[in-house]
Amino acid sequence: MSCIYSQIQKNRANGKKMLAILLDPDKVSSQKISYLTSLWHNASPDFIFVGGSLVNSDTSLTIDNIKQCTNLPIVLFPGSVSQLSCNVDALLFLSLISGRNPEYLIGQHTQAAFSVKHSGIEVIPTGYMLIDGGVVTSVQYVSGTMPIPRTKTDIAVSTAIAGELLGLKMLYLEAGSGAAEPVPCEMIKAIRQMVDVPIIVGGGLRSAEAIANAYKAGADMVVVGTAIENNPLFWHEIAKVFS
Repeated sequence: MSCIYSQIQKNRANGKKMLAILLDPDKVSSQKISYLTSLWHNASPDFIFVGGSLVNSDTSLTIDNIKQCTNLPIVLFPGSVSQLSCNVDALLFLSLISGRNPEYLIGQHTQAAFSVKHSGIEVIPTGYMLIDGGVVTSVQYVSGTMPIPRTKTDIAVSTAIAGELLGLKMLYLEAGSGAAEPVPCEMIKAIRQMVDVPIIVGGGLRSAEAIANAYKAGADMVVVGTAIENNPLFWHEIAKVFS
């Protein structure tokens, strides 16, 4: 079993809830990365995710800037093959299982296959499920896929079960960057009851209460991105969840 995935599995087995901070290379300068990481001196996230739906900046440069500021594990969260970088601890090999666009089910993966295989990066096959967050998000527009409606818990559960049966090692429930509403807790809970793989939840988590509710519903890890980008001091609110 691989290193980062083993850590996630071990944390879950021990009942430890995990937190990842998502940094979009287009939205964080080296100065902002330095400032963000300086806020974590008393408590820190478990992982730093790097990537986005549409990234025009140099992902590798952003990763290098992060490494200069912290030793936290860095996990690549790529929106396309163009965001690949070898200088990370693990790669979420995302398959957009909630959609029907073959480009994000297998197309981008095929383009990246040789590079990923020869890089030696730890690969974690992850089922990516886009859930309606109340607004049209970047990932919905770029991927050309419809999100699962918030009220269609049965569709979300069936999709999650299918992902697990296909051998995916984690499920990522995503309301989308800048979502008006997070993934419904009822949906997280229903999926948690039916699958055994780790569940990650992200998008629209703008308060400590929303994060705590996601954990209570069954999320093993939450991801916070836009809220931290817009207000780095939101970290102090997040830290209260773990105090």
